[in-house]
Amino acid sequence: MAEKPEDLNLPNAVITRIIKEALPDGVNVSKEARRAISQAASVFVLYATSCANNFAMKAKRKTLNAGDVLSAMEEMEFERFMEPLREALEVYKKGQKGKKEVSEQKRKDREKKTDSENDKSREEEEEEEERMDEEPEAENEAEEEDVEN
Repeated sequence: MAEKPEDLNLPNAVITRIIKEALPDGVNVSKEARRAISQAASVFVLYATSCANNFAMKAKRKTLNAGDVLSAMEEMEFERFMEPLREALEVYKKGQKGKKEVSEQKRKDREKKTDSENDKSREEEEEEEERMDEEPEAENEAEEEDVEN
């Protein structure tokens, strides 16, 4: 899994961004405080993951799902975060659904474009074949006129 305990820490850039978003403008956080917050957040995430994993194992699953995380939060006595977490999950699901619909529409548009391009190519090929068929007839008529003269 992780070779060093530091490998389990959350990225500093992410922690710094979260801290800046949570605090009002003009508030500075020392390097030591950011490090402490980072370590605390990492421990929290690992603990929540471990608890959620226990719920998944009880259900004989290897994949954690949102229900496992919500159950873990309740077990860890973080009930006050349950409703904001559910709301964030709903927002995430709606965003994913919207992305899925957009990508599905793009796929359909590409298929329509490809189909219309294929139709145009077929029409052009058919027209070219018709021209090719007409040209030999015109040449044959010209040869027949030469023979008659």
